[in-house]
Amino acid sequence: MSLVVDFLNTLDVEDDTDVLTNAVNWRAWSHERGLEAGPVSAARSARTTLRAAVGDTVDPSPLAVPVTIELAPGGPALVTRDAVGAVMAAAARLAVLGQWARVKICPADDCRWAFYDESRNRSRTWCSMQVCGNREKARSWRQRRA
Repeated sequence: MSLVVDFLNTLDVEDDTDVLTNAVNWRAWSHERGLEAGPVSAARSARTTLRAAVGDTVDPSPLAVPVTIELAPGGPALVTRDAVGAVMAAAARLAVLGQWARVKICPADDCRWAFYDESRNRSRTWCSMQVCGNREKARSWRQRRA
């Protein structure tokens, strides 16, 4: 779960930063997680497609990432060659476990941060109620009062 959310947050709308703008940053991000980087263009496509899958307002491009299922004495395992494959394998695991719907994008236009909804009824909307949720509630209040 955290690998998928971390990968989605390689784009930070609020700070206007993007890890995937160059291969050096992408390699550093991958290395911090013990993964092989692979092509940065594949990472950009994967991120765009995954962000769209969790509700971001981006146009995804078709994506195919090779992931192998290896049968070992301990049971089946998803085997990948690079960071994008590891992220996609983690996303597949979330989907198989029925937890994919818990990965969400904050609806605040100036945020768009990805988060994992750990609420019991899966109703969390904002990445942070104290920041984004509070801003939106204050905006709504001001609009109603105007």
